[in-house]
Amino acid sequence: MRMFDTHCHLDDEQFDSIRSAVVERASQAGVDWIVAVGTTLGASRKCLQLAEAHGSVLAAVGIQPNYCGDAQPGDWDAIVELAQAEQVVALGETGLDRYWDHAPFDQQRDYFDRHLRLSQAMDLPFIVHMRDCEEDILCMLREARQRGPLRGVMHSFTGTEATARECLELGMDVSFAGMVTFKKSDALRAVAALIPDDRILIETDAPYLSPHPQRGQRPNEPSLMVHTAACLAAVRDTTVERFCDQTTTNAKRLFGMLE
Repeated sequence: MRMFDTHCHLDDEQFDSIRSAVVERASQAGVDWIVAVGTTLGASRKCLQLAEAHGSVLAAVGIQPNYCGDAQPGDWDAIVELAQAEQVVALGETGLDRYWDHAPFDQQRDYFDRHLRLSQAMDLPFIVHMRDCEEDILCMLREARQRGPLRGVMHSFTGTEATARECLELGMDVSFAGMVTFKKSDALRAVAALIPDDRILIETDAPYLSPHPQRGQRPNEPSLMVHTAACLAAVRDTTVERFCDQTTTNAKRLFGMLE
């Protein structure tokens, strides 16, 4: 059984003293690939360094909406430069967030638009963070789709069925993290059951969102993704092995790794 963790904050300081062991445990658990996802310029640089140091790690570079208010002049140009690196397979995470009040919403929209335009210019997929702003996200994705095809993923999806369906229509993949395993997540599991086989992904969003029955473990880590995979496979009436094979193929397609 082989798995692909499409979203992990492997650069997080919680991993600083255990990172090599975390990567090794992931490999032993069947996680072939981990995408280390940046949230700031500094984090993006660290993610790229981790991808250069570990053969199973890939990098995504970008400025997350809650951090764009702290971005300095020149940070975006540096992200554009980092995106040229061979180990970089995606842009982000990007998106919008109305839950936290860490950055002006107009500024969040500006940075989301930058990521979308860079994705279309470079043909690199983008990774979308969405919290309490489904219509705002859809509006910007619709606008971007008017310019050309979209290649991206709705990360750690917790939205409605209607939002998921429109994201799929716009060309997006949909990824689920540990939250889908929580006992009160029946509605989210129902959404996960409806995603087409070739458009669903899995992730940890580590060090956050440890899945049931390891929900109390801190930090979350890629080796625990097997619990999320098992939950989703059951919801979708398939075997864990088939589900993991399918989502690994989907991730490789999205990140341009299929020959």
